[in-house]
Amino acid sequence: MNYLFTSESVSEGHPDKVADQISDAVLDEFLARDPQSKVACETLVTTGQVVLAGEIKSNAYVDLHEVVRRVISDIGYNDSAIGFDAQSCGILSAIHEQSGDINRGVEREAPEQQGAGDQGMMFGYATDETPLYIPVTIALAHAILKELSAIRREGREMTYLRPDSKSQVTVEYDGDHRPVGVHTIVVSTQHDEFITPGSGVATQEEADEAMRQRIEDDVRHILLPRVRAALPEAMRPLLDTDFRLLVNPTGKFVVGGPHGDTGLTGRKIIVDTYGGRGAHGGGAFSGKDPSKVDRSAAYAARHIAKNLVAAGIARRALVQVAYAIGRAEPVSLLVDTQGTALVGASDAEISARVAEIFDMRPHAIEQRFGLRKPIYRATSTWGHVGRTPRRAQLKFKSRYDAAPITVDAELFAWEKLDYVEPLRRAFGL
Repeated sequence: MNYLFTSESVSEGHPDKVADQISDAVLDEFLARDPQSKVACETLVTTGQVVLAGEIKSNAYVDLHEVVRRVISDIGYNDSAIGFDAQSCGILSAIHEQSGDINRGVEREAPEQQGAGDQGMMFGYATDETPLYIPVTIALAHAILKELSAIRREGREMTYLRPDSKSQVTVEYDGDHRPVGVHTIVVSTQHDEFITPGSGVATQEEADEAMRQRIEDDVRHILLPRVRAALPEAMRPLLDTDFRLLVNPTGKFVVGGPHGDTGLTGRKIIVDTYGGRGAHGGGAFSGKDPSKVDRSAAYAARHIAKNLVAAGIARRALVQVAYAIGRAEPVSLLVDTQGTALVGASDAEISARVAEIFDMRPHAIEQRFGLRKPIYRATSTWGHVGRTPRRAQLKFKSRYDAAPITVDAELFAWEKLDYVEPLRRAFGL
């Protein structure tokens, strides 16, 4: 019997994502100047105000106010009339030194014995239902908002768009858990008040409905065709079904961003990962350096799951790893193929072989993916998984630096399929 499943995404202008981007930008600035920095930066954003809090241990100096204002400006909040402006917002920093009790469990004389920065369990997931190895619901939800952001920044069409937006995609699956087609798309996007009473309409209610109808028409005829064209070819037919489209269902979305709702770092962990599929250990990612296994081990678990599915060992894989604070070796590692294993081995046997192949100590994870480089702001929108690995020249400049800093780094290295062949050999494929 067919069933429905739904995932959502949020844009770079959503208040929680504004907070995530600020936290990750602060992390990057410290790592660019001192790769051994220990950072746990939390951000709160609200009307005209940004609050930074957390713990940092570093030999670097970073102008936090300049970083915050640059991120907000890059997102597009540059007008105090909409309640949040990069140049006029207040900034309060409550950053302090990392606890020595935590640090003693992390740093070791032998780097490979670096302990986990906290206890906890982390999950990685992969599925063969898309070429991205993530669920189609979250892939489509991200794709919609990424294209909407591109339209806003181009400034040629849908010129009323503001930075805050959300999407939600419901997909129909068959009894074999294969996507059949899109059932419902919801798009809510912040906008200018571009129709007012007297400009062809008599009342505010009529003006609001005229704006909503214009936005819906543009979503249907401008946005969604661009989304379909940008998708991997195998995914495009999913948008050819007769789906239901809901645009700005409240009727109006002028007040948005941090002026409309307070934003906090780490509140969009399901958007950041698998859209509600698989599982999540509960720890957020943004603002945390890789000694925090909430982040680094979740990336490593995703890497395992993706390579397992790509190697043909299972159609789906959920990987759990768990740590004790201060200990290097994980206390457990489990691979759950959810009944989709394609090899003659039980999940327990698959887990044992995976544990032999992948070194899951925190230092080894950092080295495997180059996590001590300033690569994190790129992860803070459109998901931490389902991305394309690429090399980049990352540039950092401050009035306090003697010269600009350039770092050569690989972004999204945990998305590489570099363990497919070793896994295939290990399972006799």
